[in-house]
Amino acid sequence: MAGIAARRHRPARDRRLPRFRHPLPAHRPHPRHPAEQSLSPPADWPPRRKSFSRICFLGDAFTVGAGDEAAQGFVGRLAAGEWARGHDVTAYNLGIRGDGTRGLRARWREECERRLPPAANGRLVFAFGGNDAKEAVGRGIDTPLEESAANARAILAEAKAWKPVLWIGLIPMAETKPYPRLLAGPDFRFDNRRQAQYNARYAAIARELDLPFLDLHTPLMNDPDWERLTQAGDGSNPAAEGYAKIAATIAAWPAWRAWFDQPG
Repeated sequence: MAGIAARRHRPARDRRLPRFRHPLPAHRPHPRHPAEQSLSPPADWPPRRKSFSRICFLGDAFTVGAGDEAAQGFVGRLAAGEWARGHDVTAYNLGIRGDGTRGLRARWREECERRLPPAANGRLVFAFGGNDAKEAVGRGIDTPLEESAANARAILAEAKAWKPVLWIGLIPMAETKPYPRLLAGPDFRFDNRRQAQYNARYAAIARELDLPFLDLHTPLMNDPDWERLTQAGDGSNPAAEGYAKIAATIAAWPAWRAWFDQPG
């Protein structure tokens, strides 16, 4: 019992922190790791841009860039080219493989309004028609010329009233190579004479609406190298070299250049 009483009356241990004889050394910042230093923005960041724009590209497999092993198409190449020239371009590729003017007329406005708010410098580029003019074996022409023209007129008239618009015509298909059956369904045939009729009607509508229209079909039909480029792709759309040729043509088009090279 005496031992227990002794432990109960043992003096409390001093729990205060000991006093240091010398003050703590002055704080010295730890040198940054080279990897951390590389994350620092350069002195001239952010870079100055000549313009800022958002562009919706609407169409079919040609707009998507089908057949391009580089997966850029003309849309990606155009955007990259303008970035290299000092322009900040947000390019929205809204192409749908197999889409025609019926589908485009139903979807384009809603899809673009989501991406082009009123405060944005929004623009529209349309490239369609190949699927309207194609023939489904055993079923006939996908979209007759008069219906296709009516759809195109309705689309472009509404688009022009909303945003700046450019219109790109059809491209020739390689008739010597059958269209690959990538999806279940009927076989398709493309006739460049019929494609030329749709292209000419679109060009006439563009003149009536006072819209810039780039005719690719006529010069490419006279290009001895074009069939090779389409055969290297998927037969209806070119490979990377063909898309590079088209992108260069569009990039030099005065109507396209006016979006970037003219003030305002």
